Amino acid sequence: MDTTHDLRLQCWVASANGHDQFPIQNLPFGIFAPEGGRPRGGIAIGDSILDVGGLVANELLDGDAKAAAAAAAGETLNPFLALGGRYRRALRRAVSELLSAAAAPARLRELVHGAKDCTLCMPVEIGDYTDFYAGIHHALAVGKLFRPDAPLLPNYKYLPVAYHGRASSIRVSGMPVRRPHGQIKTPDSPAPVHEPTKRLDFELELGIWVGLGSDLGVPIAIAQAHEHVAGYSLLNDWSARDIQAWEYQPLGPFLAKNFLTSISPWVVTPEALEPFQIPQPPRQAGDPQPLPYLWDESDQAHGSLDLDLEVYLATETMRRNGMDPERISLSNSRHLYWTVAQMLTHHASGGCNLRAGDLFGSGTISAEDGYGSLLELSKGGTEPLQLANGERRTFLLDGDEIILKARAHRAGFASIGFGECRGTVVAG
Repeated sequence: MDTTHDLRLQCWVASANGHDQFPIQNLPFGIFAPEGGRPRGGIAIGDSILDVGGLVANELLDGDAKAAAAAAAGETLNPFLALGGRYRRALRRAVSELLSAAAAPARLRELVHGAKDCTLCMPVEIGDYTDFYAGIHHALAVGKLFRPDAPLLPNYKYLPVAYHGRASSIRVSGMPVRRPHGQIKTPDSPAPVHEPTKRLDFELELGIWVGLGSDLGVPIAIAQAHEHVAGYSLLNDWSARDIQAWEYQPLGPFLAKNFLTSISPWVVTPEALEPFQIPQPPRQAGDPQPLPYLWDESDQAHGSLDLDLEVYLATETMRRNGMDPERISLSNSRHLYWTVAQMLTHHASGGCNLRAGDLFGSGTISAEDGYGSLLELSKGGTEPLQLANGERRTFLLDGDEIILKARAHRAGFASIGFGECRGTVVAG
C-alpha cells in the first residue's frame, strides 16, 4: 500500500470527501459519454467523473502515467487493461496527486463532469467470458435441493469448476431484462413446451477482469496469477431455472444463461482493494489439499477479499408507492472456496490463452445465512420470500428490479464501493 490509500487524503472535488462509493482512495475506471459527447475513458470521483484523455491533452501527466492515460482514453478500456499493474499504479498515483492538490489549475477542473449528466457505457470489449462456481455455500444449498445425500460433486474441492458463457449478451447496468423463452418440461409432463420462463432468477457474483494476457499453450504459475488481474466489477448472471433444469444435462447451461448478464460500469482496480485483502479461509478438516499447481502460500495469506455484497429488490408496487428497495440478501466475497488466482491459474493450466478484457464470473456468492439467488432464498420455490410490504416472491415477476451493491471497509482506511448493478425484468 502507498499514499493513495491514506485515510487523510482530501479531494478538491467536494463530493468525494466522505463519499461511500467513490472517495479519492478508490479511483475506479470506466467509459462514459458526457451529454452530447462521444464515449471516453473516465475515473469516478465522488458524484463526478474525471476525463482521462483530457489529462493527456492538457499535458498534466508524464512517463508511465501518461502512457496509461492515453491507453484508457478511448471508447474501451482494453488497451489500458493490457498494460498491466506498473502502468495502473503510475496513473493511480498521478491522479491521486492531481485530485488532492491544494489548488487545481482551471484546465484540470474543466475535465470533471457531473455523473448525473453522463451516460455510463460498457467499460470493456469482452472477448471471452467464463463463469466459475466458486461460492461453496451456494453450491451446497443448490446441491441439497437436488442431491440431498451428496450436494457437492466429487470434483468440487479439487478444482475450480466453471463453464464458458456467452460474451455477446453481457450488458452494462440498467439494461432491461427481457424474460427469455425456452424449452420447459415439468416432471409430470410427457414432453417439453416452448414458453417464457416462470422461474427467472438473479445470481450475485463478482466480475473479474483479465489484464495481462498469456500465449496459447503457456500456463500461468499461481505465484504470478495476480499480475494478470486488472480489476473487479459486480456481476448478475440472470438465470432461467426451469429452462436450465431441462437443458443442462449433460453439457451445462445454455439458453438458461445466455439471454443476458449484467455488469456494473466501474472497474475497481486491485490497487484500490489492497487494504481489503485477507487470508483465504482455511479448508475444513478432511478437505483435500489442492494439487501443487493450485497452491501458493502467499496467495493463501492474501488472496481473498473482504467485500460486503448486498442484493436489493424493488417491485413495481414498491416503486409505485414510493417505497425504497428492500435488501433481501447480504453476503461477503470471503465465502469463495477458491481464490481468484486459483481460478485464473486453473483456466490457463491446460494451455488456454487469456486476453485483456476477458471476464470471469466468480459464481454465486452466498453465505451460510445470506443467499445470492432466489433459488436458495425460496428453497427451490417451495417457501416464498416474504417482503415487508406483504408481497411474496419465489422467482422474479415482470416489473421487479434487482440491485447489487458492494462495499469494502476496514478500520484505518476509507470505505470504497463498486457503484450499482441494476436490472428490471420486462415481459418477453
